[in-house]
Amino acid sequence: MFTGIVEELGEVVEIAALEGPEGVSRFRFHGPRVTEGVRHGDSIAVNGACLTVVEAADGGFTADVIAETLRRTALGALTVGSRVNLERPMTLGGRLDGHLVQGHVDGTGTVAALGADGVLRVELPAELARYVVEKGSIAIDGVSLTVVEAGERHLTVGLIPTTLELTNLGGKRPGDPVNLETDVLAKYVERLLGPAGHAVAGRAGREAV
Repeated sequence: MFTGIVEELGEVVEIAALEGPEGVSRFRFHGPRVTEGVRHGDSIAVNGACLTVVEAADGGFTADVIAETLRRTALGALTVGSRVNLERPMTLGGRLDGHLVQGHVDGTGTVAALGADGVLRVELPAELARYVVEKGSIAIDGVSLTVVEAGERHLTVGLIPTTLELTNLGGKRPGDPVNLETDVLAKYVERLLGPAGHAVAGRAGREAV
């Protein structure tokens, strides 16, 4: 579990295809801060996607990314030199400064514009937009942000100067893909109040009568 508060702006230093299952790539990232005390098997969120550390050494770490992850996230668009947002998992008893972020990317959006006022507009599929509400939370490339405007196929957020400087969002250009993770609470509520949930509630009501 993460909070969406980026600890370090890292960099992709190597991408290599691996032998074995088709489509698996090994990424190496530079990130001396987030690799302090990190061991094989630990988790690090890279642009909001929870990855498992294969090896940590010399101020960086490697992680294997399967074809499904590359397909469903924007990690497949990374190249050597790409800047990435890095965050270690939160610890029990630690501060929850952002919001609950699982590191399970729901899908990708596309940057439409980044204004001089720091307002970032992102186009997203309708199936994700239904989970986005004004003043709610969303993680964009792993950054916890508050939604300013929630449209049917777009959203906007406001980026403060610190966010623009210390995350990769400050370098986004129109057309760039971004990872999106919507608020997990919305998804659970939808599941509970879906057709099956209504049926259960209806039966319970009839039995009470």
